[in-house]
Amino acid sequence: MDWPKGIGGLCYGGDYNPEQWPEEVWKEDVALMRRAGVNLVSVGVFSWARLEPSPGSYDFAWLDRVLDLLHGAGVRVNLATPTASPPPWFGLAHPDALTVTADGTRLTHGSRDTYCVSAPAYREASARIAGELARRYRGHPALAMWHVHNEYGTGCHCDHAAAAFRTWLRGRYGTLDALNDAWTGSFWSQHHSAWEQVMPPRATQYLPNPAQTLDFRRFLSDEMLAHFREQKAVLREHTPDVPATTNFVLGDWVPVDHRRWAAETDLVAVDHYPAADPPQETAFAADLARGWAGGRPWLLMEQAVVTYTGPRMIAKRPGEITRLSLSHIARGSRGVMFFQWRASRGGAEPRHAGMVPHAGEDSRIFREITELGALLPSLEEACRAPVEAGAAVLWDAEAGWALQAPGLPSTGLDYTRAVRQAHRVLYRGGVTADVVHPSADLSAYRLVLVPALYLISDDDAANLRRHVEGGGTLVVTYLSGVADLCARVRTGGYPGALRDLLGVRVEESHPLPPGTALYVSTRLPDADLSRLLGLEPSPLELVRRGEWVFAVNHGDDEQQVPDGPLLPPGGYAVRRARQG
Repeated sequence: MDWPKGIGGLCYGGDYNPEQWPEEVWKEDVALMRRAGVNLVSVGVFSWARLEPSPGSYDFAWLDRVLDLLHGAGVRVNLATPTASPPPWFGLAHPDALTVTADGTRLTHGSRDTYCVSAPAYREASARIAGELARRYRGHPALAMWHVHNEYGTGCHCDHAAAAFRTWLRGRYGTLDALNDAWTGSFWSQHHSAWEQVMPPRATQYLPNPAQTLDFRRFLSDEMLAHFREQKAVLREHTPDVPATTNFVLGDWVPVDHRRWAAETDLVAVDHYPAADPPQETAFAADLARGWAGGRPWLLMEQAVVTYTGPRMIAKRPGEITRLSLSHIARGSRGVMFFQWRASRGGAEPRHAGMVPHAGEDSRIFREITELGALLPSLEEACRAPVEAGAAVLWDAEAGWALQAPGLPSTGLDYTRAVRQAHRVLYRGGVTADVVHPSADLSAYRLVLVPALYLISDDDAANLRRHVEGGGTLVVTYLSGVADLCARVRTGGYPGALRDLLGVRVEESHPLPPGTALYVSTRLPDADLSRLLGLEPSPLELVRRGEWVFAVNHGDDEQQVPDGPLLPPGGYAVRRARQG
């Protein structure tokens, strides 16, 4: 599937929610969009209640006017299926399709994402609204792309989910004997003698079964992917040439294996809201998205003009919106999108900022948004070259899920923290890294970091061995290789599947050969891990794309670009590298 038609260069825009505003504001919106250089907006993400105000009764007239207005202004549309938030009537008509938490509480309508993805009524309603949208807008000239759902991640523990989970387990294991073996069913009398006995990991007296919990997250990922595929099939039937995607959301709570999903989307799209360390977190998210995309184009679908730290919303410093956007572009994004175009006046997120803030066009934020829109077209040539990365950090969603189980050696284990630290020391040392799965081809990397890879298959362990045998350096940290894919500990001593490769019992020192495997047996501070890797931290971000170099100074002091200019604090440059 080609890049969205009519978007020849980099995408620029954000979520547009015209249904939240009087119609007289719409003309002002499109005028400001043209002024800011916006060429793509996501429309209709949370508009199900307006599009289908009662079952089977549709109102598309307002959306017709919006799309016509945007097309007249030269702005393309990433049209959403609104299935992330069913309307109020749906919960009343199908109370069994509302979310049930692990402790048995059935949630009610009043927020977003209140549904069970396994409920037949929800699946039918989702396909129906997707079909109505596809039939209505299949020939509209503004339609550039389909935006299916929004930030998949809502799990449910109801009886619909239980039935679907059992079906999924039958497909994975085939027999109860195989399931009991995978789940170590003999422990605590959890041996199942009939499929009807198998349940989701609901609230229980003490520690849950870690293999059951892990499989349930795998199931949720596959079940939500089935929901995505069903809508994509309906859209493809009516609009075979229009690409379809969904926006991946990052977080330890998300039961979605985005790497497996990536092949199902026509382009990988991610939402990213950094908190504690925006420059490094941005670089990590972009490198992770590039790894998921596997060399295909990917897109930053959402970011914010403020920083959300949890307890506080902090305005980005002058120029920070541009700097972080450039970091995404440098690391492979085919554009820069925001949530949202215009900051909402009410609802649950009135302080969630927009490209047009509450202060309006006469504001620092909108001026920077306009400056960024003017800058992006000049970067198109630089973005044609691939990102060059000499190192890799391994990432596996399932390994992260397994490390969230109770009963492990420490309650302070944090897979994402471990992976981000490994990436962070490379980033601060000026090394661009790919973030890839343990099964990836590692032959192009001189250095591969393996942080806290608790689960590993025999095939992936062999892949790491091939990297070392080929002359590469492998750095493995604590708890890696300990368990198999059923979260069962590999006997014979830690680090299990990597024990022979690493040879962790050390008695003497020897010069390291060209192919090297190191075992880091504890969680090191950033400075110590940097020294181990021979890196010098720097606030200067450098990313090479062919003959082009992106340089962004995230620090408070001037920084010298190698063979280039001296950048002031907050400065940036995109330039051709010196030949030879």
